[in-house]
Amino acid sequence: MKKRRLIMRTIILLVLGAAVAYTLYANLTKDKLDRVAIGKEAPDFVLVDMDGTKHQLSEYKGQGVFLNFWGTWCKPCEEEMPYMNNQYHQFKDSGVQILAVNISESELAVNQFAARHSLDFPILIDKDDQVRTAYSIGTLPATYLIDKDGKVIKYHTGQLTERAVREFMEKIKP
Repeated sequence: MKKRRLIMRTIILLVLGAAVAYTLYANLTKDKLDRVAIGKEAPDFVLVDMDGTKHQLSEYKGQGVFLNFWGTWCKPCEEEMPYMNNQYHQFKDSGVQILAVNISESELAVNQFAARHSLDFPILIDKDDQVRTAYSIGTLPATYLIDKDGKVIKYHTGQLTERAVREFMEKIKP
């Protein structure tokens, strides 16, 4: 009787362990499978910036696009914003554009954040998460580098240094 119970418990533990392992594997590889692939066309979108100007990604063909996803509550996002703003001023006349896509926050919160940090580049709000979903964004900050032909050349998650922002801008300069 004890031996039978031991065998049953072992089988149950093995099944549970396999289920947990599969779940972890599926969740960890999901982002990699769904993410926009390097070398592929970046999904097009239209969002409105804080001044009411529409920005359609496909209209930036011929320019490099530094596409950054962020949130006002995200400390690493906040820390990299001044670096992005500095480099925006260095590269905007060289055919490199920054599009900073905020994830579903209120215009008031985003405007206050932009004013506090004196940000000059276009800030767009993805109110319905369509762009976030199209680009499979999970962790913030997240940045896609898009070349002059509209192809994704790099994806990066995590905070960027000013040096990294500059190097990324150089990579996408037409």
